[in-house]
Amino acid sequence: MRHGHAHTNARRHGRGDERRRVVAVFGAYGHTGRFVVAQLRARGFVPVLSGRDAGKLRDLAAASAPGSGVRPASVDDPASLDRALTGVDAVINCAGPFALTAAPLIEAALRAGVPYVDVAAEIEANLDTFTHFADRAAALGAVVVPAMAFYGGLGDLLVTAAMGDWTAADEADIAYGLSGWRPTPGTRVAGTVSRERRGGRRVRFTGGRLTYHDDAPTLLKWDFPEPTGSRELVGEFTMADVVTVPSHLDVPEVRTHMAREAAEELSAPDTSAPSAADEDGRSDQTFVVEAVVRSGGTQRRAVASGRDIYAVSAPLAVEAVDRILTGRVLTTGVASAGRIFDAADFLRALAPHISLELPGRPA
Repeated sequence: MRHGHAHTNARRHGRGDERRRVVAVFGAYGHTGRFVVAQLRARGFVPVLSGRDAGKLRDLAAASAPGSGVRPASVDDPASLDRALTGVDAVINCAGPFALTAAPLIEAALRAGVPYVDVAAEIEANLDTFTHFADRAAALGAVVVPAMAFYGGLGDLLVTAAMGDWTAADEADIAYGLSGWRPTPGTRVAGTVSRERRGGRRVRFTGGRLTYHDDAPTLLKWDFPEPTGSRELVGEFTMADVVTVPSHLDVPEVRTHMAREAAEELSAPDTSAPSAADEDGRSDQTFVVEAVVRSGGTQRRAVASGRDIYAVSAPLAVEAVDRILTGRVLTTGVASAGRIFDAADFLRALAPHISLELPGRPA
């Protein structure tokens, strides 16, 4: 389906259009925002740097993004958001906690008539986006893609690719084999907001719906493909995939599991933030993500591996914007990565950022 904003942008930004596309990045000076700005520049986009702190925006432009527009804006000032999105072709929201920033930015994107993409990992914030904007975005033919990042987006793409021609499955498990988790300050703040919203309870997706519970975490063994091999995971360490996957796939049981070491680093109050280990600013953290779907006695799997969960969110978000602006979408409205894009094709386009193993075809 190609209509509304998606169709308009496809006409304006077809492959023969030499005009450089302009993308606003809200939260541009944050940890993930900086990776997104760099990825946009590498892909030939013109980033517009936005966020609350004008000084940090100017410093970023001077140090890393010469020629980029600087447009300070605040989520509690709709006029400033409108100015930030004037003349842009899309907006990527990298500023958490998304419980506070997503709705105002989506409203501004709808007013401006431009696609909205965010990198939210917050379960409740992503659920809010589907709940509050689905009808209006669909009626406008607008494109709103939440959780277009390592959590929520990558897992959804892997599950969708693993499903293949299946129209339903009994269950889906997504296992996160991180070497560790050096959480950013933004990750910690977002986690605090999410915990407060659910009253400290844990969440799971079972029986076709989200439920909240006080069960103690359990450990399980997961056999990842070599060279990772067997890892100890915290079972049902629930991430945003429990919102994105069920939003479009008929899978009543969706579970996510996290490497024990990563979960411990996230919960420890004194774990240091990520530090650059290469010229691109990536940390030395590595990851493998395995999605397994089961139907009856049959199972299918898809695997992605790479480096730095924050850095890899940048090519995910920027590839999404590129596909939206060139009309390579399957629907409009509020849609997760696996719903709006050809999942397997999208994943293959992420090379060299990730290595893949998809059903029936290594990549």
